[in-house]
Amino acid sequence: MSHTDSFIDEVTEEVRRDKFYAFLKKYGWIGIVAVLALVGGAAWTEYSKAKARTAAEATGDAIAAALGAETPEARAAELANVTGGEARVVVAMLRAGELHAAGDVKGALALLAPLAADDMLAPVYRDLAVLKTAMIGAGEISPEDRISQLAGIASPGAPYRLLAEEQIAAAQAEMGDTQAAIDGYRAISQDVDASNALRRRAAQMMVALGADPAE
Repeated sequence: MSHTDSFIDEVTEEVRRDKFYAFLKKYGWIGIVAVLALVGGAAWTEYSKAKARTAAEATGDAIAAALGAETPEARAAELANVTGGEARVVVAMLRAGELHAAGDVKGALALLAPLAADDMLAPVYRDLAVLKTAMIGAGEISPEDRISQLAGIASPGAPYRLLAEEQIAAAQAEMGDTQAAIDGYRAISQDVDASNALRRRAAQMMVALGADPAE
């Protein structure tokens, strides 16, 4: 290679370096910001997870402490002070149960009403609120209204279908529609998804209503 070619190559390389440094001066901050964003995002994610974990643990401790109170009235009062964000539904369910145990049926139903009507709530919670409303409110809500409420959560694939069907049969028996109740209990006793305990309850109710579970 001639001295001229070597000189040209050196000049060309120098020009490339100058252009590269100029590019870094002009746009290098973008890369720095991108790196900082990645590092900062990862740090914020870990911080958020730790904060959520700490909050969940605090809520769990508060619930456990509230349930450790001696009477249903005291437990309901303690649960009223638990504010747990995503745990609010669970807390409301627990408190409704304690109010019911304390004899405050209207208070329990008032807690469950907004949950049962919340279409944005996960079905596993919303349907449970409907089911608990029917069970707790047996003395306050007519059997016809209970059947109407429960019909919506007794569809195939619903999380509490069989329990809803059991409550529907109970409401039918209360109305004096004995045959419908027997048919409902019989269907439950023969359902492959029913637990042994549920099948036994259905069979016992059929006997109480004058039917033979073996038929």
